[in-house]
Amino acid sequence: MATRKNSTDDPLAPVTLAVGQEDLLLDRAVQQVVAAARAADADTDVRDLTPDKLEPGTLAELTSPSLFSERKVVVVRNAQDLTADTIKDVKEYLGAPAEEITLVLLHAGGAKGKGLLDAARKAGAREVACPKTTKPAERLSFVRSEFRALGRSATPEAGQALVDSIGSDLRELASAVSQLVADVEGTIDEEIVGRYYTGRAEASSFTVADRAVEGRAAEALEALRWSLSTGVAPVLITSALAQAVRAIGKLASAPRGARPGDLARDLGMPPWKIDRVRQQMRGWSADGVAVALRAVAEADAGVKGGGDDPEYALEKAVVAVARAARARNAR
Repeated sequence: MATRKNSTDDPLAPVTLAVGQEDLLLDRAVQQVVAAARAADADTDVRDLTPDKLEPGTLAELTSPSLFSERKVVVVRNAQDLTADTIKDVKEYLGAPAEEITLVLLHAGGAKGKGLLDAARKAGAREVACPKTTKPAERLSFVRSEFRALGRSATPEAGQALVDSIGSDLRELASAVSQLVADVEGTIDEEIVGRYYTGRAEASSFTVADRAVEGRAAEALEALRWSLSTGVAPVLITSALAQAVRAIGKLASAPRGARPGDLARDLGMPPWKIDRVRQQMRGWSADGVAVALRAVAEADAGVKGGGDDPEYALEKAVVAVARAARARNAR
């Protein structure tokens, strides 16, 4: 039987190392290997193990030669949490992986269990990056890639609307993309996303903040009440308000005429947000930013136990921010 090549593009490489903390991507890395194995052999045996199920000697037992040469996938989750003895077993296996067996190691990355991580890389393991998405731009890129993977096109505004509506959970974003692709023909635009996810978008703390910094007090209050009624935590709303006001302050103090790409790098914002904040800051003054930040800070203290009525504290902050947004135009 020919020895398999340990290609970085081959899901059936002897060892796959999935590194990161994004659960959806880790699960997909496993699913890809299992699907490839079962395409090669429908009777592939899959063993999915956590550190407490992998005792010293267990790996050797699972990877021992079979009389029937059956294909097997052995998945080890949270490999950084394995005991020292079990890590020793895994390192020994990496030196001489068994035929017809694919070992998948899921590792969070970082310092814990780094010796195993280094050993797998040194052994030539196929590596799949599964980083946690922490930035809006990364989530937007994920949504775009999901549409491309499903062979469909969506406008940039549609992708942004979906991220704004759904939030940071990649599983929910992936599910939303799948639903839109299944239900809608042709290019998916912002109007379609709004039709499907209006309720969620209105419940978003960022929608409350956007309407407030645009000076649209009535709409901001309506979005606030909707958010609270659907269970959005008040502290998330004060956080979104603070971020929105600070973004306006940062951009207002930036050099005039700078390109969006340069501003994005210097201010730590994605380019799309630079364009949005530019539109929002038209009625703002330096004094208005200071007033709004004080109002948000008071509301934050109120929702964290410093006041008797968190909802009233939020309403006061929203109105104060909306007024500050119109201060320059009111002169």
